[in-house]
Amino acid sequence: MMLLAVMSWIVLAAALAWLAYGSACISSGVYVKALCRGNAGEKRVYLTFDDGPSPENTGKVLDVLEKFGAKGTFFCIGSRLEGNRKTVERIIAGGHAIGNHSWSHSPWFPLFRSGKMQDDLLMCSSSLKRITGLDTVLFRPPFGVTNPTVAEAAENLGFIVAGWDIRTYDTTGKSAEEIVSSVARRLRPGSVILMHDRLPGCADALEKLLLYLQSEGYAADRTMNDIL
Repeated sequence: MMLLAVMSWIVLAAALAWLAYGSACISSGVYVKALCRGNAGEKRVYLTFDDGPSPENTGKVLDVLEKFGAKGTFFCIGSRLEGNRKTVERIIAGGHAIGNHSWSHSPWFPLFRSGKMQDDLLMCSSSLKRITGLDTVLFRPPFGVTNPTVAEAAENLGFIVAGWDIRTYDTTGKSAEEIVSSVARRLRPGSVILMHDRLPGCADALEKLLLYLQSEGYAADRTMNDIL
């Protein structure tokens, strides 16, 4: 009986660990199949930026992208859109893509009930539509956390969940050189790279990253819309 009890606890712990991994790792596919890579046969990467638009920093990121002829996909927080209309319009005018990153980006977003979560996402989509005139299908969950409610919301609203396969961890205070080194270790054709355009150092890190990508023969000239 003791052995059976121990085995039961081990199985339960393993199951809970698997579910936690599924929530924290967007590429796991446990709860939702996320778009995390492009064509593995092309030496091309897809640059993505979360948590903007930032009045101080997104424009600098756009300057770097323009300088290199690169494209990005910007996952915007809805509550920041109306106050940064010109920046959003510049994103679209530059041939970049835009995606839904929720209205609130609340730390409690993964725990929202289904109706509240969908209302939050619809608010973001409505604001994006008003400013850009475009219907947005790409959705990146706040913090990259997925669960059954996130999966249900995405399906009900017709969203494609966008993930990544290279997380730069630029929010942890890494230097530009450390970010490039981190990407270099995991870089492969079709990689989707996650950065945050709200950060003051994002533009500098991006420029160094684009120089490295060029040296390795990688293109960064398409958005995630091109791999839908």
